[in-house]
Amino acid sequence: MSETNVSTIRSTRARTARKPKKSQIPIALVVTALIVAFGIYLSSYNTKLVVYWLFGISFGYILQRSRFCFTAAFRDPCITGSTSVSRAVIVALALTTVGFTAIKYSAVMKGNDIPGMGAVAPIGIPLIVGAILFGIGMVISGGCASGTLMRVGEGFGMQMLSLLFFVIGSLWGAHDMGFWGPTFNGNAPKIFLPDVFGWIGALVVQGLIFVLLYIAAVKWQQKKMGAEE
Repeated sequence: MSETNVSTIRSTRARTARKPKKSQIPIALVVTALIVAFGIYLSSYNTKLVVYWLFGISFGYILQRSRFCFTAAFRDPCITGSTSVSRAVIVALALTTVGFTAIKYSAVMKGNDIPGMGAVAPIGIPLIVGAILFGIGMVISGGCASGTLMRVGEGFGMQMLSLLFFVIGSLWGAHDMGFWGPTFNGNAPKIFLPDVFGWIGALVVQGLIFVLLYIAAVKWQQKKMGAEE
């Protein structure tokens, strides 16, 4: 093909007007009205439900706009070399560590029970097997729990199917929890860092781990991106 024909085709494409996108403002107004209406409906039962509703809407909006996903945090460094999401997860975990430490330590100072101790799970075979299976599943499905919910809201059919089996698997796991726990976790240790290093020591140790992971993520991206260039 001659240069003249190529330039003609390019100029024709440039002159071709793109189809204007439909305004989504009316849809946004309708959705906003429905959100407000449902919030008013919830307030007739319990004002706390309104707080939960607003928090859920806000969290979903932030999740969708930020494209935050734990799957991407583990997948992207291996596939694309990018660690931006990985570093975001590290920063988020570091911030929550400080917050939860303050909450738990304040309970200790007041002589109250430490909240959330029921979530300190034993490190046993079910945890290891479950983590591996969940990691494989979230990479295949293209999303973790938060990423799946976010993409369901965007209308992705694959994530709708993933959410269905996510619910089925969770119910199945809850049903069999009475077997897995006593059978395999009877002698498995529960590690609560403040019991090992003290409150300040636990905060320092976990902070150092996050710093080292962040530095490793930056170095990894520089290595991978530099190799591609």
